[in-house]
Amino acid sequence: MSVASAPLVIEDLDPVDAAAFQRLTGCSDERLAELTRFQALLAEWNAVMNLVGPATISTYWNRHAWDSAQLLRLAPEARTWADLGAGAGLPGVVLAILLKDLPGAKVHLVESMAKRCRFLRVVADELALPVEIHNARAEDLDLKVDVVTARACAPMVRLLGYAQPYLKRGATAWFLKGQDVASELAEAATYWKFESDLRPSLSDPRGQIVQVKGLKSVRKV
Repeated sequence: MSVASAPLVIEDLDPVDAAAFQRLTGCSDERLAELTRFQALLAEWNAVMNLVGPATISTYWNRHAWDSAQLLRLAPEARTWADLGAGAGLPGVVLAILLKDLPGAKVHLVESMAKRCRFLRVVADELALPVEIHNARAEDLDLKVDVVTARACAPMVRLLGYAQPYLKRGATAWFLKGQDVASELAEAATYWKFESDLRPSLSDPRGQIVQVKGLKSVRKV
């Protein structure tokens, strides 16, 4: 494993609210309204289904919306995305909302749990999003996309297996990870050969965004 790490260390970050999110992303009032509606749907369904931590609903704009949206800064030219283990639609739904006006934009929401796919379909239909929902295992699909991403999907050692088919078809991988990313990468290196580039999260000083390249299997997970 070869690791490149960005020198910037963020000690403290100002929390992001709706107004700050709009300033940071430059999104229109219409897109902001759709993201607000997504927040309401997330809270409504979270009451009966375990989608996100209940306490994070109140910090939605920073913890979920901005955490997801920051990926667009890393791949500004990307139009097709695959969100593996899409679950609550993070980051996939947020990306689909922000990409909605761009020709050719499409986000594949890949989720193996049928009940979570029902939630994603409700959101996609109500907000008329450019998405395709796949009730399937990520590694079983034959999708060609610009970027493959995931958040809270699986430890890196398993996530690389899910993402490998997408990388083989030319996708770039950007994964949202937390403070344990170093140990996850070390474990993954016993099963995979790869290069990784770590970028500090703009939403959480403990988080990292990991780019993976040159992925090859060393031994079976």
